[in-house]
Amino acid sequence: MEQITVSNIEIDVVRKDIKNIHLAVYPPTGRVRIAAPLKVNDDTIRLFAISKLGWIKRHQRGFEGQERVPLREYKNRESHYYKGKRYLLSIIEKDAPPKVVVRNKTYIELYVRPNTSPQKCHEIMTEWYRRELKQQIPTLIAKWEGILGVQVNDWQIKQMKTLWGSCNIEQKRIWLNLELAKKPETCLEYIIVHEMIHLLERHHNERFLYYMDRYLPNWKQLKVELNRLPLGHADWGY
Repeated sequence: MEQITVSNIEIDVVRKDIKNIHLAVYPPTGRVRIAAPLKVNDDTIRLFAISKLGWIKRHQRGFEGQERVPLREYKNRESHYYKGKRYLLSIIEKDAPPKVVVRNKTYIELYVRPNTSPQKCHEIMTEWYRRELKQQIPTLIAKWEGILGVQVNDWQIKQMKTLWGSCNIEQKRIWLNLELAKKPETCLEYIIVHEMIHLLERHHNERFLYYMDRYLPNWKQLKVELNRLPLGHADWGY
């Protein structure tokens, strides 16, 4: 990947078969990326970046103040997120198979055997998040298959460090980030729609944005909400 430096800001440059230059600043670190048409020269890209310096710096300052969720220790009253809401963890030791229960609007109860390690608690919670997310996805995909007139052949959940979702256009397969289980369902729906629209348009070009505006007019607000919510200790971006 190419990279340029403008006013001490490192900018990744990706060349694609697109018509216009696109600029993005990604959370949580404020990473800057420019997607440029194949025929645009380096000087044009640099001048474009200079003209957008104010915009870039404003977005980077916004990410600097964004709340971070530290690495979980799995202690009582520790904060955990589920469907966009903050809960306090209540660990209940019991000589029985482990389980996770959303007790009310305040507590998530984690039932584990005595002396269960934090790593094992993490594994139990991760699998619970995976099961919960799996229950949300099929209905949303079926809904948008009817609206968009496309078909998703397969979908999978995995832990991704750089993206909220991705789409294999040839196989019509969608991958979704496990962290979406912690976000509001409206944000999950936004990512699903984004990936499904790639089955209509491969690139993030004007046609792609037209489809997003047409089918999910509030997608920009949902994107802001997704990136505004507390981030995990890993780096997530979209």
